[in-house]
Amino acid sequence: MKTALLVTPFDDHHLQLAAQVGTEEIVSIYPGLERKTLRSIRKQVENYGMKLGVIERYVPTLDFIHGTEQREAQTEDFKTLIRNLGEEEVPVLCYSWMPDDDWQRTSLTAKERGGALVSECDLRNLDAFESVTGFDRPQENPTSESDLWDNLERFLNEVIPVAEASGVRLAMHPDDPPVSLLKGQARILSTPEAFEKMVALVDSPTNGICFCQGSFASHENDYEIPDLIRRLADHIVFAHFRDVVGAVPYFRESFHDNGKTDMAACLRAYHEAGLDVPIRPDHVPTLAGETNEFPGYHMLGRLWAVGYMKGLADGLGLD
Repeated sequence: MKTALLVTPFDDHHLQLAAQVGTEEIVSIYPGLERKTLRSIRKQVENYGMKLGVIERYVPTLDFIHGTEQREAQTEDFKTLIRNLGEEEVPVLCYSWMPDDDWQRTSLTAKERGGALVSECDLRNLDAFESVTGFDRPQENPTSESDLWDNLERFLNEVIPVAEASGVRLAMHPDDPPVSLLKGQARILSTPEAFEKMVALVDSPTNGICFCQGSFASHENDYEIPDLIRRLADHIVFAHFRDVVGAVPYFRESFHDNGKTDMAACLRAYHEAGLDVPIRPDHVPTLAGETNEFPGYHMLGRLWAVGYMKGLADGLGLD
């Protein structure tokens, strides 16, 4: 596994910190469609001895997810992004099929160890559910489960050949929270069976999975995460290393050493599966002195998490 880090904000100071703690690859948010912007980000990362390995977050997807009139234009933009990544030798593009655009929570200020701030999701009253993350598409005309699958198959048939030609692997992120219905809108990608169906729609090494441990761990089925890693290993091209306390209908984020999952067993499962893909800490607690302007994405918790991951790997004797 390659230790990776999403740097927020993306600047020289935080890139230097990432390099100092031994990060190998940097994950950057959507850079737009100008190849020169992507090239500038790549060179800035390389100045610190690291590699730009993944693009994820804020990638526009809602038009082709819901099959709007702008579907074709947005699909063409996605293809352009793939080609740009191929030209700049950025090997992974992470995206999702979440109908709300991104992860949903009901609070961003739940308390963890020492008063650190984390997000929580309380679905015990779905009628009263209100997202606080800013990703909440109006649901006057929700897209059905069958249409979501049809739109996904059409999309993959269009973009996978471009990804294959460009040498870019697509990494589908699970729905978060992992429920099949949220505020009247169907959701289709929260179980291992759904991901096995997704990769079978277009059988290609470029049609892959972002294995988000926290998303699967918060599912009501209470999955054993190391078992899921082994089950889906052939399709994992990127991994999010995080944990939670609880499960649907109520869960909250946690420090990596303070949740429900055997995190050492997860690293061992990745290693035994022979996975050589980027893995990054995700949704870290906001620590004292940080503003919580970027909940889950501040730097102190990420630096701590990289050290924790490296300590686990060293203790397990992993290369």
